[in-house]
Amino acid sequence: MRRFYFILLISLFSLKLAKAQTEEKKTDPDSSGVVDSSLLPTTMPLLLFDDQAEKEEKKEKKKKARKNIWFGIKTQRAFTRSNLRGQDIYEYFNYTDVERRPDPYIRDVYWFDPKDRAIKDEGYVLGTGYLLHGPYERRVNDVVVESGMYYYGTKHKTWMLFDSQNVLQDKNHFQEGWPRESRISYYNRSTNTIEEITPVQYGLAEGNYFYFYEDRQVAVTGEFQYGEKVGLWTEYWDTNNARAIRKREIQYPENPYDDDFKPFIRAEWDKDGNLVYRSDRATN
Repeated sequence: MRRFYFILLISLFSLKLAKAQTEEKKTDPDSSGVVDSSLLPTTMPLLLFDDQAEKEEKKEKKKKARKNIWFGIKTQRAFTRSNLRGQDIYEYFNYTDVERRPDPYIRDVYWFDPKDRAIKDEGYVLGTGYLLHGPYERRVNDVVVESGMYYYGTKHKTWMLFDSQNVLQDKNHFQEGWPRESRISYYNRSTNTIEEITPVQYGLAEGNYFYFYEDRQVAVTGEFQYGEKVGLWTEYWDTNNARAIRKREIQYPENPYDDDFKPFIRAEWDKDGNLVYRSDRATN
């Protein structure tokens, strides 16, 4: 009888161990290099900074502003108010109830959260809020300190920053979220087959970086802040756009000013998505 219970306990322990290992495998982000990414297989972004089209849009701007129609879309006008150190901060903006999935290549997507009555630049999910679309203006008390235009949640056209006396301090140009200073190289310019995109703002790399294989599949993704690599950079195997399989991940500091942080290889996978290496620091 004792032997029976002993065997039973061993069996139960083995089942629990197997279950625990299965659950760990399911929750372990490194258990497989195969990922479900909105970028892969990819539709390559089309970056055409068309100055002539911008001039034509300016002609239509005055005609449609009164009706809150921007870029052909009917919008709603709204504002938020907050107080910081005794100063009233107002944000005047337009938003659209048209549901549109944000461009996965763009890092900053701005949307209005009606629940919190606030404008946010991350965490947007279809149905949870409204993408900013149209003119934007931020005022401190009665002074305009920032103005610009949004296009489905992304900064668009000319953005200007002012000091407390409403004197222009800086001006930037965007094209549907991409800074116009961005550096872009092509495998084939006639077909707009992009090789590399480095977003640049204020003369420094700033935003999401992408490198592509010649078959248009994403090869490397990462983020720049103030000209420095930050966060997790990921390299992918070239699968001819069949599926997304991570090749290697390199961890950079989360803060661009963290000079003491030494980048390290976090994990590596083979062409089938099997984990072949993981740093001990990856689990810390």
